[in-house]
Amino acid sequence: MSDHTAKVQTPFALECFINEQELKIETAASTRLLTILRDDLALTGTKRSCDIGRCGACMVLIDGQAVNSCLTMAYQCTSKRITTIEGISSEGIDPIGQAFLEEGGFQCGYCTPGMIVSVKSLLDHQPEPSDDEIAEALSGNSCRCTGYGGIWRAVKRAIEGRRQAI
Repeated sequence: MSDHTAKVQTPFALECFINEQELKIETAASTRLLTILRDDLALTGTKRSCDIGRCGACMVLIDGQAVNSCLTMAYQCTSKRITTIEGISSEGIDPIGQAFLEEGGFQCGYCTPGMIVSVKSLLDHQPEPSDDEIAEALSGNSCRCTGYGGIWRAVKRAIEGRRQAI
């Protein structure tokens, strides 16, 4: 007989806002935010890819900051405001998403939600970013299809679109 016993996860009541909706979710404190979003809430725009925070496909906004949801545990989300790609585009296509469409900023589209989330965070905090700031904001996002030219043009178009809207 083994001395090892299975660890039982203590239930945890996560209370937070996801896409402006107040939620209380029963889960384990160590459940990844990515799992909650995709498996429990069916918010599948947030993509699962590397699971180690290197690709950016799972990027969400937490209190306005771009964060890898695969590295964020439920207990870290208490009382936070979480915005997924679905929340960004809840009232139709977001201007950043429109810029991605117009500039060919995606091919397969798998990285696109994370890219849009990262660009939104950047432009919300720095409406007129330098090229270095754009590169830094996108450095946590990987694309295997586009070669980044269309993505870069989409960011520039989104900046110009915001400038004209003011």
